Amino acid sequence: MSLRKLRFAIFGNIYQARKSADIQRLLLSLNERMAQVSMERSFYDFLCSSHGLPLHGVTVFEGNDFDADFVISMGGDGTLLRSAYSVGSRSIPIIGVNMGRLGFLAGVGVDDFDSVLDSIYADSYMVDSLDMVQVESDGANGDERISECALNEIAILKRDNASMISIRASINGEYIVTFHADGLIVSTPTGSTAYSLSNGGPIIVPHTGILCLTPVAPHSLNMRPIVVADDSVITLEVESRNHNYLVAADGRSIKCGEGQTLTIRRSPYDAHIVKPKDSTYFSTLRAKMMWGADMRMKNE
Repeated sequence: MSLRKLRFAIFGNIYQARKSADIQRLLLSLNERMAQVSMERSFYDFLCSSHGLPLHGVTVFEGNDFDADFVISMGGDGTLLRSAYSVGSRSIPIIGVNMGRLGFLAGVGVDDFDSVLDSIYADSYMVDSLDMVQVESDGANGDERISECALNEIAILKRDNASMISIRASINGEYIVTFHADGLIVSTPTGSTAYSLSNGGPIIVPHTGILCLTPVAPHSLNMRPIVVADDSVITLEVESRNHNYLVAADGRSIKCGEGQTLTIRRSPYDAHIVKPKDSTYFSTLRAKMMWGADMRMKNE
């Protein structure tokens, strides 16, 4: 039986391109299945110029200007987040091949890639649909309007060496508190194990239908993270001594001025991540983040 013609768009991290043997192996697996392969231009150019990899038949694209049945992210979690942003609302499943260190989201190992491809061609693969979050600004004071989506988090942060900022937060029109801090993180359950966790936020199991507001280095120690339903509308008004601050969506930073109102809510679309068979959230949590591990036991 002949294989179906599937189209794969590849995003890559040039810092992982040193693993050229692994990249060649993945491309060979696609070639053996007669897949149509396209690759983001920066990754393609780097592989050609610095590594001389044979990329015959591979087409290139810029940004989100691609059409594919599946997206392959070759790198770590940061590359997968960039892939999810580029996919946007198109619901294209993403295969996150881990070539980084942690690989919490990019859960497909290089050795697992062939079996994942087999499951895709057999229509027996599993997809995890993960909530995303969006931020919009009202463009007050002549500033450019912001409209960004993120899989992990939206972060409101002070700039450079500026003093802490004040963030007046309301939920569904009701004032809740003013955060005096270096910033505020609004994370999805997926992002709860990322920037939010490093600032004392809780681990949140996916598909629980909540968002978490976690302050960054708060001025008051009784300013703790708060969890709200993901159908909540969060509005933020920011004051800063230097009159501007940063809005970061999964690390993509945008300068924003005082006087704007930021509105954060669940995104109207999700990210769709292809999961390896037998992969579960809690097994990944234990394996990748050493959750619950007692390091004292290793010394006995």
